[in-house]
Amino acid sequence: MKKTVLGALTVASFGLPAMAQDNIEVTLGVLNDRSGVYADLSGEGSVVAARMAVEDFDAASKGLDVEVISADHQNKPDIASNIARQWYDQDGVDAILDVPTSSTALAVADITAQANKVLIDSGAGSTALTGEQCQPTTIHWTYDTAALAKGTGGAVTERGDTKWFFLTADYAFGHSLEEETMKIVEESGGEVVGSVRHPFPATDFSSFLLQAQGSGADVIGLANAGGDTVNAIKQASEFGITQAGQSLAALLMFITDVHALGAETAQGLVLTEAFYWDHDDDTREWSARFEEKFGSKPTMVHAGVYSGTMHYLRAVEATGSTDGDVVAEWMKANSFDDPLFGEGYVRKDGRVIHDMHLYEVKTPDESTGEWDLYKHVSTIPGEEAFLPMEGSGCAFANES
Repeated sequence: MKKTVLGALTVASFGLPAMAQDNIEVTLGVLNDRSGVYADLSGEGSVVAARMAVEDFDAASKGLDVEVISADHQNKPDIASNIARQWYDQDGVDAILDVPTSSTALAVADITAQANKVLIDSGAGSTALTGEQCQPTTIHWTYDTAALAKGTGGAVTERGDTKWFFLTADYAFGHSLEEETMKIVEESGGEVVGSVRHPFPATDFSSFLLQAQGSGADVIGLANAGGDTVNAIKQASEFGITQAGQSLAALLMFITDVHALGAETAQGLVLTEAFYWDHDDDTREWSARFEEKFGSKPTMVHAGVYSGTMHYLRAVEATGSTDGDVVAEWMKANSFDDPLFGEGYVRKDGRVIHDMHLYEVKTPDESTGEWDLYKHVSTIPGEEAFLPMEGSGCAFANES
């Protein structure tokens, strides 16, 4: 009998027949935005990535009977919390994956810890997930606002754009991204001349952009993501802001955003990513398989769901358990060499340490195809990209 899942849109089963007596049953819930501003960078693509991980891990032959379900949290903490509770209390979910939007991720992290399950977050960015609001069973896989600030904020300031104005999404992620980037800007010798916060999500950025335009800033830092970032960049171009000499810094931008804008509009933007489909032979091979299944190239969020799921399944196989504390402890005790992220490990606070990369969007003349959009600028070693664990505010991680 199939499980009944609140808000579930997709159910897929992988594994051995139900009569096998020694199977470990595993249910993974992909919880994300399937209809809003983050649907392209997360959404159904994350479900596809989780399924690919189950298939590539060959879970069935290893005695794991794995089911993948999904639901739309609509970027609302209350909806995400209700789904997480039902999944854990009634539907036997063992781990929740993805969860973009930091406010929803923080709510789900608390519920997950109380249920002794595992959250592997690929979509949210707030450093609070491994800082002052950390939980022992939260694994923060792909990126965070500190790594984005280190990459894009540092690079833009060092090239001479020293006066910043922030246009910030008014929720946990935007606040964290602005705060972390401000630190990097000031440490690099720059200054912040102003900021404004916009509702999440937003469609009309005209009044906010006019404030930024009148601020005298060299660069407007976009501390938002997804559709908000795309709309802000389009409207900035329409207002002639970049043509007049001010630069835009997209502090979190995904390949799907750049693809939506096109190289003509996005050319020259500097951005930080954990994954790019054309980075090397391994990323190209996996991305080609993903595109065949999904119809577009993967984002770093999709890649993070895949890699996080693989490491989780390794832990379940190794421990013979789906107990949250047991699995999370194994994931932290064992490093990985991943085809999408390279070598890495999970710190005690749950922060996954891997390299980050700085890219620049190609000009139309440089691009050879619709997804050939980035040129690699530099690699930021993981130990430098992410905040140190000491002093992070994560109480259990800093216990002696």
